[in-house]
Amino acid sequence: MKTVSHLLKGLVTALLFVFATGQVLAENRYGPRDFSAEEGFTAIVAAYSPEIKAIDTAFSQLAHAQIDEVMTIRGVKYQLGTYKGEKVLIFTTGISVPNAAMTMQMALDYFPVKRVVMMGIAGAINPEFNVGDIAIPERWYFHDESVYVNPKPALAAGGTNKALKDNGQEYTLPSYYEQALARYKEREKSDPHAPKYKNFGYQFPEEMSVVKQGWDSPQQMPYFTVSDNLLKLAQQAVDNVDAIKMPSGKEINVRVGGNGVTGSVFADNAEYRVWLQDVYNAQVTEMESAAVGQVSFVNEVDWIIIRSVSDLAGAQHGKNEESVFDGIASGTGTKFLIALLDEIVSASSTDKSAQTKEVK
Repeated sequence: MKTVSHLLKGLVTALLFVFATGQVLAENRYGPRDFSAEEGFTAIVAAYSPEIKAIDTAFSQLAHAQIDEVMTIRGVKYQLGTYKGEKVLIFTTGISVPNAAMTMQMALDYFPVKRVVMMGIAGAINPEFNVGDIAIPERWYFHDESVYVNPKPALAAGGTNKALKDNGQEYTLPSYYEQALARYKEREKSDPHAPKYKNFGYQFPEEMSVVKQGWDSPQQMPYFTVSDNLLKLAQQAVDNVDAIKMPSGKEINVRVGGNGVTGSVFADNAEYRVWLQDVYNAQVTEMESAAVGQVSFVNEVDWIIIRSVSDLAGAQHGKNEESVFDGIASGTGTKFLIALLDEIVSASSTDKSAQTKEVK
């Protein structure tokens, strides 16, 4: 009987080993690599050609910046190099929310990225901004997650239904959105950064649902907050950088903090611009940053966004001149990017020195 018992125990042990090994093999077989043992990159990210051109030009002119390797994966070009000894990974996300989310996640799956610094242009929402000025918002919101609804019918004289006039028009909201709106209003009481939601005509804003490791279910998030350590370094860069000027010689303003908004639209409408400031207290608007923020948040990677004003998002007189100033704005933004990289390198050197002393 002992022999049978031993055989059964051996069989159970073998099955448990196979099961456990199978789990390990399945975990190793699928999913992104584990880069925890490798020195990470500072990812330098831009959305489109004038922005990445300004970054490439700056790197080519700096003796302490170099590109060691260029590779293309799934059509995305990655430049691997160093800035003052700090490993950097430079790539373009492409314009729009889905492109930014896709390419950002790809980069985090393919490379050991420890922080993300995005630089690009934006439309000014805050009327105090002029072309070339720089915003480094503390929070980023999606502004066009929305419900599009029908107006409530009105009973006209004679008994026929017709839509109400635009002024004072009421709308028929889905039940789920009425419930969500009640939650949003309740949040305003405790969160000073919560959007002050109201509709823009038939468009009613709602929020992104997000899930990440350790959460039992998706949660609605009104905004994504940049990494505190990078925000502090950005303020140090403001204090330490030489005055950044336009080609005309005019000194630009740099503002750290406040809110930025991201959407799948090129905002070029004065009324919508006012709405964005009323609801989100926004400084600038563009088409990628909140997506980069969401992906970085889910992957627990430090991140920050630099946005240089290229246009007034509809407040200008006549045609939008973004295409005239995108190169200039990319240039001023890149100058601040370099200043921030200097602060990052300095902070990294301090951290490494402290770690070395602890080891000794």
